[in-house]
Amino acid sequence: MAVSVIETECKYEADPEATLPELGTLPGATAVQGPELQELVARYYDTADLRLLRAGITLRRRTGGDDAGWHLKLPCGRDSREEIRLPAARRGRPVPAELADLVRARTRGAPLIPVAEITTRRQLTTLVGRDGQSLAAVADDRVEAVPAPDWGPPVQWREIEVELTGGDGTLLAAADRMLRDCGLRRSARSAKLERVLGGRPLAPARPAALGPSASAGDVIGAYLRDQAEMLVSLDPQVRRARPDSVHQMRVACRRLRSALRSFGTVVSRPQTDHLAAELRWLSGVLGAARDAEVQAERLAAHLSQAGSEELIGPVQAQIQAHAAGARAASMTAAVEALTSVRYDALLSELEQLVDGFPAGPAARDRARTALPAQVARSYRKTSRRMRAALPEPPGRSRELGLHQARKAAKQARYAAEAVTPVLGRDAARFARQMKKVQTVLGDHQDTVVGRQLAQRLGVAAQQAGQSAFSYGVLYGRDACEGARLQSKAARAWRKAARRRYRRWLR
Repeated sequence: MAVSVIETECKYEADPEATLPELGTLPGATAVQGPELQELVARYYDTADLRLLRAGITLRRRTGGDDAGWHLKLPCGRDSREEIRLPAARRGRPVPAELADLVRARTRGAPLIPVAEITTRRQLTTLVGRDGQSLAAVADDRVEAVPAPDWGPPVQWREIEVELTGGDGTLLAAADRMLRDCGLRRSARSAKLERVLGGRPLAPARPAALGPSASAGDVIGAYLRDQAEMLVSLDPQVRRARPDSVHQMRVACRRLRSALRSFGTVVSRPQTDHLAAELRWLSGVLGAARDAEVQAERLAAHLSQAGSEELIGPVQAQIQAHAAGARAASMTAAVEALTSVRYDALLSELEQLVDGFPAGPAARDRARTALPAQVARSYRKTSRRMRAALPEPPGRSRELGLHQARKAAKQARYAAEAVTPVLGRDAARFARQMKKVQTVLGDHQDTVVGRQLAQRLGVAAQQAGQSAFSYGVLYGRDACEGARLQSKAARAWRKAARRRYRRWLR
């Protein structure tokens, strides 16, 4: 079974003769244990074109030390990576399927092969606090690495790692100052493997920052790159059912699809219709899992607020069983989608789009001139739908109209967020207003779905010879909440539609 830990560390390049300072004086440290001598041998795996390393991911099988086995390291913030560990199988066995699946979005079927072997002779010192707890581990590493596939001459260097094991950022910052003051240099590489393979082109050049003269294509291209990277980076989190990962991946899908729809004169719409349809498919699969999460949380909240006189029969057990079953089924469907040929094809198509999207007629126009009109179209769609929905009498017609208005408000919000890097405060303020409208309408839609669910559960209970009273109570709660949210949505829209938020639109 895999074990996951968050690894927060800083790495430093050191000359062979460099002397380390007295680390026992760092904040919180009361004692120093060690050094303990270790010899670690790690074989690293990647695709032939180093797709994992390009994404800041490393996969290795290591012997020696107290955590020998398979290690998959995924980026999770500045100076931090999540390390997923599995016990080592017999040498020569392939990469465990559990880890290979977690990087499938990067490898897309390309074989994982050895790319280097690194031997580390480590002196490990532990900083201990007042209660005897380990605060940080300081590793003084003498490294010898041999790149594959030719296993040529070894590369040698020395580096120092400071990894938090119980201490906080204050200790890490103090250690950073102390080590740099004594002549050590902060490493530009987060993994040893980067140094071994540093002669190979590992990553494309970062695009220049977007300035006032940026073209519409530059702005939308950067946005598409960011959202595509977000989608792929969330893949392993969804496979492991990490909290909020389904929601965030669904948002990335929607933002990508929204950009393709909103900026059809910048990114050629006819040539991206298929990708937009595939993103809609993936968003729908993830949506089922997300809706199951949301309704499970809402039902739990309803139950916690209900009095004992409102709960007749085994309501709580039935709701919990339904929620668990719905979440399990939807997550199974989501993971199956992520392991499908269709998903692989979507990722390949998305990669082609990011590498060089098909330009529309407005791609070369100045962003500050061309993009406001694109956002204005999304706003006008929202306005039309809100004006049509709000006058409708209470009932299904109004609910459907508000649901369609929510989709338009979301598209307008995403379009404004995409252009914020060059249109600044005006676009950001508009996006915030559209988000408020979208949020209220989203909460309203949750009550609509909640009523439908309460009705289904009530019918099932009645057919089983049980009381449906409690489900009627839940239905009534959502009906009242929905009516309140409709009024709130009308107020949110009146504010969002004020001219001061949209003067910049043309």
